[in-house]
Amino acid sequence: MKTKKTIRLVAIGGGSGLSHILRGLKYGPYIITAIVTVADDGGSTGRLRQEMNIPAPGDVRNVLTALSKEESLLNELMRYRFKTNGALSGHALGNLLLAAMTEITGDFGQAVKALSRVLAVQGEVLPAANIPVNLRATLVDGREILGESNIPSGGARISRIWLDPPHVTPLPAALSAIEKADVIILGPGSLYTSLIPNLLVPGIVSAIAQSPAQKIYIANLMTQPGETDGYDVSDHIAAIEAHSRPHLFKTVIVNSAPLPEDVLMMYAQGGQAPVTADVEALKRAGYHVVSAPLFALHDGIVRHDHAVLNALMQKIIKPIQDEQHL
Repeated sequence: MKTKKTIRLVAIGGGSGLSHILRGLKYGPYIITAIVTVADDGGSTGRLRQEMNIPAPGDVRNVLTALSKEESLLNELMRYRFKTNGALSGHALGNLLLAAMTEITGDFGQAVKALSRVLAVQGEVLPAANIPVNLRATLVDGREILGESNIPSGGARISRIWLDPPHVTPLPAALSAIEKADVIILGPGSLYTSLIPNLLVPGIVSAIAQSPAQKIYIANLMTQPGETDGYDVSDHIAAIEAHSRPHLFKTVIVNSAPLPEDVLMMYAQGGQAPVTADVEALKRAGYHVVSAPLFALHDGIVRHDHAVLNALMQKIIKPIQDEQHL
């Protein structure tokens, strides 16, 4: 008989982009595994990395919160930052919980798993690496920048990034999830500091390439100052493939709706502009392009629209959902 299949979905990224779309995707017919970058070195995350020698907890915390069943209350708790004049000042409670759980379990990956159970997370959250890693970037003028938080302020276009140390062991669970996935998505998120770092972990790119899953890149809506100034969708894809391999993600989801003039002006003041897409050029280059009005305003911030993106994903993966089961 014909039944709906539960889709094994692997989402790769970090920052606010990944956590935002997972808030919507968790209501779809998916078993979700999120693989999250741990290269952040700013703020509370950076202090905990330095003091405790643990992978960056900030992006992992955001994704745990996004996938929690009790998101409204936990979101406030996990994001709460202490306002004191002492050592706790500026620390996010969620980061401290992950740090404490790491000390209790002796392993960051196990800490994430344990906290997932506490938070009743819908799916699995995996750090891209289980040890602290730094990002290094080479700019087009030849200068090198160390540290994720320093890269956007380099003052020149980014040529290449890499992990320090470069020989990081991927989590076996991450490779297994990719191998078994029906769908793998990359993005949205900061191109050089949230997306590509995951692909630099040895074994991740080859696992994605060998997986029979449908592979989808969700393009960013806006450029990011110091990181993707002047980039269109093709530039984003070129950077991803320069750090991985050609056509790793064959399906590309792009926004087709123009932003309101007042929103454009507001973002222009911060040095940001919409990420445009030459759909025909992308198709000629061999990509399956899905173009739709994707943006929504959340407290004045441009984000992907949960409902529209979910509906779009359902259409893209419909052949998998309609699979026949005896």
